[in-house]
Amino acid sequence: MTDTSSTPNLAEFPVRRRGAYFEKFEPGKVFAHHWGRTITAADNVLFSTALAHWSPLYLNSEYARAHGHKDSQLNPFLVLCTVVGLSVEDLSESGGPFLGIEECVFEKPVYPGDTVRTESIVVDSRPSASRPGYGIVTWKTTAFDQHDEMVLRFVRKNLLAAKELL
Repeated sequence: MTDTSSTPNLAEFPVRRRGAYFEKFEPGKVFAHHWGRTITAADNVLFSTALAHWSPLYLNSEYARAHGHKDSQLNPFLVLCTVVGLSVEDLSESGGPFLGIEECVFEKPVYPGDTVRTESIVVDSRPSASRPGYGIVTWKTTAFDQHDEMVLRFVRKNLLAAKELL
């Protein structure tokens, strides 16, 4: 026989909602996301090989140098994933469905050891026509390297719950 008197009843624990709600995002509002991330060669190799993305530009320094680069480049999709990740806490951590990325432009190569930081601006915020109590928010996100040079920009959208639902 099992003693259940010390087993916590998980239904009694309050759920702490994280992230933001739809009404927080008014067009023009700017979010400077936290401190950034230095992306290493190890990050790049792990990411590229896990995805079977075997481009020598990302995995072979000599090949990259022979094609005019100072070193092997970071896989651009690693940079994109990192930048999206840096913005999640401020923009979409409440868990609303991700609706996609548009207008994604890789402005310049990023190399192992570079540090990216990111900021986002709300470009549109509107109630959902099909989901009462939800809204669609559109952000333009820009990433910069440690020299404040733009390396990436894109537009993304999420469906977010209204404050009343959280």
